[in-house]
Parts: sequence; C-alpha cells; structure tokens
Amino acid sequence: MKLFLKKIVAVVFLLVSFSGIAFANNQYDYTVAKDGSGNYKTIQEVIDAVPDFRKTITKIYIKKGTYKEKIVLPESKQNIYFEGENQSTVEITFDDYASKPNRFGENMGTSGSSGFFIYGINIKFKNITFSNTAGEVGQAVAVFVAGDKVQFENCRFLGNQDTLYTYGKTSRQYYLNCYIEGTVDFIFGSSTAVFDSCTIYGKRNGYFTAASTPEGTEFGYVFRNCKLTGNALKGTVKLGRPWRPFAKTVYLNCQMDSVVAPVGWDNWGKTSNEQTTLYAEYKSTGAGANSSQRVNWAKTLTDTQAAGYTLDNIFKDWKPSDFFTVATK
Repeated sequence: MKLFLKKIVAVVFLLVSFSGIAFANNQYDYTVAKDGSGNYKTIQEVIDAVPDFRKTITKIYIKKGTYKEKIVLPESKQNIYFEGENQSTVEITFDDYASKPNRFGENMGTSGSSGFFIYGINIKFKNITFSNTAGEVGQAVAVFVAGDKVQFENCRFLGNQDTLYTYGKTSRQYYLNCYIEGTVDFIFGSSTAVFDSCTIYGKRNGYFTAASTPEGTEFGYVFRNCKLTGNALKGTVKLGRPWRPFAKTVYLNCQMDSVVAPVGWDNWGKTSNEQTTLYAEYKSTGAGANSSQRVNWAKTLTDTQAAGYTLDNIFKDWKPSDFFTVATK
C-alpha cells in the first residue's frame, strides 16, 4: 500500500512539473528552463505559445540560465508578465552590432543589432538581466522597447554604446529599481520613459542619454531618485545630448557622482538645439551636482514645476502599479 501511494505521488509530481506549474511556482502559466524541467527551453518558444490578444495576464517564470537568443515579442502578444528566478542568474543575451553584416552583406544597423525586440502591449519584466556582449564595437543594442505600457522591475541592462533603445512616440515605459550601464548614448530614443530609483552606470567618457523626443510631446525621459555613477574618469560623462532637436530629459532628486561632467549637457554640435531642448534638474546631490558650471541653456526646476512630474501626469491613463488588475482593451 505504501509503495502504491509513493508511485501515485511520484506520477502526480511529474505531471505537475511537466505542465510548468511546479509546487514552488503554481502561480505561473508557463515555465522556461534550459534544463528541460519547464514547458519550454527558450524565451522565443514561450512567447510564441502565448495566445494572441489575451485579455488577462499570462504569467511566465524563467529559471536560472543564460538564454542566448534573438527574440521578437510581437504586438499581438499582450498582458504578459515575465519573472526571472533571480536577477543575477537569469540572463537574456545576444551579441549583434550595427556594423555587423547580415546574410545579404548589409550592415544590421542600430535597430537591427538588438537581441530582444519588444512590441507587445502591457508587458512586465522582473528579476532579469538583458545584455549585449558584442563589446566596444559601436552601436550594439541589448533591448529595443517599442510597445506601449512596458515596465521593468529589478532588471539589469548591460552593454556599451546604445544599450537600451526606447522607441516610438506612443510608447510609455517604466523602470523601477533597475541597473543600466553603457558608454555612449546608452539610454536613447523617442519614448516617454520614467526611471525610478535606478542606478545609471557610465563605463567611460560619453553620455548617459540621447533622447529624441518628438516635437509636441509633453514628457521625454524622467529620472526620479536615481544614482548616476560609474568607473569613467571624473567629469567625463554628460547627462545627455539631443539626438533630435526637441529632446526632453529631466533629473529629479538624483545623486550624481564625480563621473558627471560639470557642464552637464551637450548640444550635439548644434547651437540651435539649445533653443528647442528641455534639459532640467531638480535638487541634484553629490559630487557631480555642480549647477554653477552647468550650461546656461539648461534649466533648474522650481518646486511647483517639479511637483508636476508625477506618474499620473506623465503616463495619463496608465498606472504601472495596476499591472495585474488592468488588461489592455
């Protein structure tokens, strides 16, 4: 009798584990594991398995491992939650770069260099590292984020030039407690994006940001309570330069280490950009917060102006904190 019961328990355990709803992860719909202990072994396979245009959240658990893949999450994949087992042990990576030729001998270009293309709507990632390991070879994107209402919590973005590409004027993005590193323009693009309590790490002389905010867009990049640091030489990393003339980048209550250049900002070689950009700070602290040497065309926000940079004002009808209760129509 005892032997029979043991066999029943073993069979049930195998069936539950195979379904991806293991006892430790019974809140997930799918499990990804390189060792074959989940539903799928790759990230692309699990994305393909999610039904198009779901109205409720699909929850995906990713077990530890390095997933080297070129991934596309299309717009038809909506309301998906990806959670890694641990930020330091779950890595999604690739090593393409802009000048690398494709199969037809054409350069891939900046956009094509990305390892992960995210077009889906209402997507959340937690406890995952994203990287581009091509090295110092020019533009090499780790993640290309074009979907609306995309958020990352406790994630890392590793690379050099152009690590994180925030693409599209209708794309709203939220980063909470994330680590983002790079060299030149390593946070760039046209989206409205908020970086909350993040660490922004400059690896050498360059620029933290290169926003291309479209004309008429109310908000561009907003950094709140972030730490700007790095191993670059003292005073060699600028807060931003305008990839397009109407770039908007604002730092609120951020700690700035000595790597931050005293002048703060760059006009990208065009004095006309000084009249169209919105570059501003509010209550910056640390060795790099030297407002007396900032360029005279950057702004210091008043208390009233700074108070307007709330998530409700920036994101309008989207509340990132409501991810599990609000589905896309």
